[in-house]
Amino acid sequence: MNLNNLGFVVKQAQKMSEDIKKAQAELENIYVTGSAGGGMVEVTANCRNQIINIRIEPEIKETGDLEMLEDLVLAAVNQALKNSQERASEHMSHITGGFMDILPEGIKIPGIDT
Repeated sequence: MNLNNLGFVVKQAQKMSEDIKKAQAELENIYVTGSAGGGMVEVTANCRNQIINIRIEPEIKETGDLEMLEDLVLAAVNQALKNSQERASEHMSHITGGFMDILPEGIKIPGIDT
């Protein structure tokens, strides 16, 4: 490989690194939801796996069934986090062109959170 090609590869790697960092910052402002009980409990998360909001329909509180409410909240949170991970993966794949998807499991590139 000559120096011109090496320089091009280094520049491309630097650009990809910058694009990935920008995309990771964008994940904080991409929202997904999870719901349970036919929408009686709805959880909103961002694509950095942070819970943003939990909405519980007033009717479910009136039942007094705390165990059911806990189960519904748990199910909605888990669905929101699953949706968050899927959406984040899709978002990052657009930036990396699927490069991160072909890395063996457990392999990390320094400075890049996935």
